[in-house]
Amino acid sequence: MEFKKLFFRISSQAADQLIIYGVLKEGARAKDFEMTVLWLCDCGLLHKVYRVTSPNLPLRAYEDPRAFKLYMVDIGLLSCMSRLRQDTLLAGNTLFREFKGSLTEQFVLQQLLTDKNLQISYWTNDQGNAEVDFIVDNGKSVIPLEVKAEENLQAKSLRVFVDKYRPGLAIRTSMTDYRKEDWLINLPLYAIETLGRKAAEDTHK
Repeated sequence: MEFKKLFFRISSQAADQLIIYGVLKEGARAKDFEMTVLWLCDCGLLHKVYRVTSPNLPLRAYEDPRAFKLYMVDIGLLSCMSRLRQDTLLAGNTLFREFKGSLTEQFVLQQLLTDKNLQISYWTNDQGNAEVDFIVDNGKSVIPLEVKAEENLQAKSLRVFVDKYRPGLAIRTSMTDYRKEDWLINLPLYAIETLGRKAAEDTHK
């Protein structure tokens, strides 16, 4: 029952990806669902993305095992479980903006996972007021990646990260076309699968 409860509640909390276990079961804590999460991830039904405390190589050495986000295995499955209407997805809706961001994150993660050379995490600062959606380790460098669902080019959290850690490459992905600025590259969502190659090119410069 816990497997089913957790799996089907993912979609209802997908706007944040951070699961509130007390909603699943009154008084529940993370450890109560530890084996359930492990089983669902091992079966390939969920993806777990850990928070990193510091963006250094190797990234896995800096993961916080107590802090992670859960993603569905597939964006179509997430949409179906959320009962998202096709016309809402295609035409847009002012009430759809927050969940649209979650769908976009899901899409980006799925594209990143196709590259087996990438280790994927996320980052928040100690104050909890800045979060970079994904931090990618390609074995030679650590790349911050901020996801935007539309053409919003603001990247405040990414700027906080860049100012603090000075990475060699910072990526924002959005519906906007490719553009290179002083401190980041905007990579269109349709081209996010090329991130690994782009990072390799940048490393060899």
